[in-house]
Amino acid sequence: MMVAPTSRATFWGGGLALWAAGAAHNLAFAPWGWWALQWPLLALLAALVLRATPQRAAWWGWCFGVGWLSAGLWWLHISMHEFGGMPSALSITAVLLLAAALSLYLALAMAAVARWRSGSPVADALLFAGAWLAAELARAQWFTGFPWIASGYVHTDGPLAGWAPWVGVYAMGALAALSAACLAQLLRHRSAGVFAGLLLPLLLAAVPRWAGVSEFTTSSGVMSVSLLQPNVPQNLKFDPDRLAGNMQALADQVRAARGQLVVTPESVLPVPRDLLDPSYWAELTAPIRRSEGRGALLGTFLGSDEQGWVNSMVGVTPGSAEDYAYGKRHLLPFGEFVPPGFRWFVDLMRIPLGDQASGQQEAAFAIAGQRVRPLICYEDLFGEDFAASVLGPDAATVFANATNLAWFGRHMVQEQHQQFSRMRALEFQRPFIRATNTGATGVINHRGEVTASLPAWTTGILEAQVEGRLGETPYARWLAQAGLWPLWALALMLILPAWSRQRRVR
Repeated sequence: MMVAPTSRATFWGGGLALWAAGAAHNLAFAPWGWWALQWPLLALLAALVLRATPQRAAWWGWCFGVGWLSAGLWWLHISMHEFGGMPSALSITAVLLLAAALSLYLALAMAAVARWRSGSPVADALLFAGAWLAAELARAQWFTGFPWIASGYVHTDGPLAGWAPWVGVYAMGALAALSAACLAQLLRHRSAGVFAGLLLPLLLAAVPRWAGVSEFTTSSGVMSVSLLQPNVPQNLKFDPDRLAGNMQALADQVRAARGQLVVTPESVLPVPRDLLDPSYWAELTAPIRRSEGRGALLGTFLGSDEQGWVNSMVGVTPGSAEDYAYGKRHLLPFGEFVPPGFRWFVDLMRIPLGDQASGQQEAAFAIAGQRVRPLICYEDLFGEDFAASVLGPDAATVFANATNLAWFGRHMVQEQHQQFSRMRALEFQRPFIRATNTGATGVINHRGEVTASLPAWTTGILEAQVEGRLGETPYARWLAQAGLWPLWALALMLILPAWSRQRRVR
């Protein structure tokens, strides 16, 4: 096996090049959507790693990851600095440290590739794909998981989108890594050359079509929805001088909404429901309670200081003896709960309700012949948490995401989050309705297409139609039964033969 030269210039130059490649990787995601760019960038990483020492491969993988994640998560600085009151230098450092820590998974994966490669083009391409998959799964699950901009999200568009209802986002990322590694190997070994390397993604994309089935769900009817976008700047949400006006504007929006289902963003009420003036809650919900066949999902906090506060969606319908309530279950470290030993860091940010309790409700909200499964904020990144909700006689027919991205500024984060909802729509073949404070409010059909939306950073009500769906995709069935363990098994199947060969050689 040939090993790349070990000069210091190559070490640092390769690191800089791969940091730049990782940063450029963000152009493959929304809002740019240059999905084809992912292949040459991953091919560059594979080409270098498959000729490097394990130490150098770890360094280069880490550099790629830091470029990718620091450029893709820079908006976290806005929440910590502008709204959390953290000094700018400290918030920027925090983002870089987060990117650096999350990139350790990719560093270890690339070190394993370099250590266990065999020199066989096909075997080494499979090893690269398996290691890539393992790194992505580790980031998605360990320490509560933070799978934002996982590589498979690039393929909400493009030739690999047909795999979503079969294998899901992480396996799609592994397929892209496999085809990129094959491209690198084919260019290096001069066999069928560029043509075969570029043809592989198209061949992979054709497999779901060869199976003869693309639609696994059927219509459960159409429902009209009103999705509210209050557009309240985050720095004014808790301003005592603006509180009454914002709450009255919300009541006016609910009154003006015409849909069978009205959905607000998360925590749209700056005061927890149980601390509200009862007359305001009665005024807010009266238009819904007086209208037969209508319902609303309203974002608020439920609980108490003693029991803890739960970020919740409260469902209101006419004549109901007790309101429906869904509480957020997958909490965000530092913003919604305090990891052990980090109280000082959370206190620096001064985020209201920064240490929350987890919700319990999993049942869907029944309205207008549909069953709506709420998801709050970034819960829609964790399909394994709610895959079971699309199975069985009480299966959800519509997903509703309520979020507030005003914490993170005007650029990139809204489009990224919408892309993640689009992927869930493809995986489960269920529509998504999204009600957000500042964007991106919209309707996504079961094919992952945005069919209606409001411009970001505007105040308005999106009046639209959504078609519910019933049925189960293959991905939903196995994910509900086994979680992500089959993908861990796949990663090991791709990695262990290479490890075993190395053991025998020794």
